[in-house]
Amino acid sequence: MSRYLNELDANRLLSGYGIPMAKSFLCKDEEDAAKNAAELGYPVVMKILSSEILHKTDAGCVFIGVKNEEELRDAYKRILENARAYKADANIDGILVQEMAEKGLEMIIGMKLDPQFGPVIMAGSGGIYVEVYKDVTLRLLPIGRPDAEKMLKEVKIHKVISGLRGIVYDDEAIIDVLLKVSKLVMENPDIEEIDINPLFVYEKGRGAKGVDALIKKKDEK
Repeated sequence: MSRYLNELDANRLLSGYGIPMAKSFLCKDEEDAAKNAAELGYPVVMKILSSEILHKTDAGCVFIGVKNEEELRDAYKRILENARAYKADANIDGILVQEMAEKGLEMIIGMKLDPQFGPVIMAGSGGIYVEVYKDVTLRLLPIGRPDAEKMLKEVKIHKVISGLRGIVYDDEAIIDVLLKVSKLVMENPDIEEIDINPLFVYEKGRGAKGVDALIKKKDEK
């Protein structure tokens, strides 16, 4: 049997390996949400936190650009209502209030456990159209820096990263995330799947930041 971590636990695991993720707070009620949003600074992103509602956007459980406390309280109620309508029996851990990360070039970094070959890492164009463009490249794990560099050069989005429209993006930040995901997977053999999408990549020298993540693990026996 396998199970998905909730998003907060996934973010914490990734952050523990130095992978930059958007700052998030778990909130159990509206007052808690208002307090944490004020600490982060508006606008914020709000999401349902449940390992049983993986497609949060489809469920109407993601609100982006919440600008003030009034909008926050309204969004809090609507997220819970939408979650119950989507899956009435879902176990809900709370609501995430998350910093609204600056948009960048959208990439995906992922990993799946192949039954024949073992763990395979993926990198490529991310965002909501990842399954349409299918601009990805794969490697067996573990990988080293030369592998990560070659992976970047194999995807079409590399032309954009290297300055197609006059902006050069931070390829070093992408390579760093790939190497850290490799390390995480090799040190945690119970992980079956990782999906960081989108990973916002910024201009050269400004790094990258993951804003959404899924991690699937084998259940402990």
